[in-house]
Amino acid sequence: MDFRSKLAAVWQRHDSLLCVGLDPDIARIPAHLKDRPDAVLAFCKGIVDATADLACAFKPQIAYFAAAGAEDQLQDLIAYIHERHPAVPVVLDAKRGDIGATAQQYAREAFERFKADALTVNPYMGFDSVEPYLAYPDKGLIVLCRTSNPGGSDLQNLNIEGGRKLYQHVAALVAGRWNLHGQNALVVGATFPQELAEVRAIVGDLPLLVPGIGAQGGDVEATVKAGRSAAGAGLMISSSRAILYAGKGEDFADQARQVALATRDEVNLYRS
Repeated sequence: MDFRSKLAAVWQRHDSLLCVGLDPDIARIPAHLKDRPDAVLAFCKGIVDATADLACAFKPQIAYFAAAGAEDQLQDLIAYIHERHPAVPVVLDAKRGDIGATAQQYAREAFERFKADALTVNPYMGFDSVEPYLAYPDKGLIVLCRTSNPGGSDLQNLNIEGGRKLYQHVAALVAGRWNLHGQNALVVGATFPQELAEVRAIVGDLPLLVPGIGAQGGDVEATVKAGRSAAGAGLMISSSRAILYAGKGEDFADQARQVALATRDEVNLYRS
């Protein structure tokens, strides 16, 4: 099943727009797991099993695994999700962006080695740096557009020809002539609900990955009302630290589930 079909099915099946981010910080992993050689994998599997029925996607952040020398554990984690929770797509958050030959290798890494359903990429180097990922027509390409960090305004909010902002131009490209297989999506931060609404108006029902709620302070009600599609879906609202580190003890997965459940339910209050 291609990424967009899988995402649409899980939105309905789990009645959820919650994307659970998997950012395993070794310093914050519960003490009873830290001495295990597979500590990162064990921690993430606990979170995954506790939240899978509440999630529309899982989003492992590759830097956390690479910094811990745990790329093999990332590979095993994605395989585990596909085996145990096959309805939930995996978005590999790597924000790749490089020339075509290098992009081909990043695409192989994401889709052949790690077998992710979708990948986050950076559009700054233009279409030829994005095109290699489109060689995988069933995979999602989630392009940075209006990011949740304050510094995103340094470039993304610049005026370009015709009075359009740069992020609006990116949105139009990704939803239009870059969307060769209909599998594209955009990253738009919850910290900018007005811009989120503007992007939604440009791209129609294109899926939006929305970081920035929870630890970054994005407002759930404003985010959902600004970004939902006409059908009340269209969003992968990402929460990472607030869920992952809800508990510090052996019941960390149960604590994570409670926060994920509360977040999923709060999002659903504003969908219709």
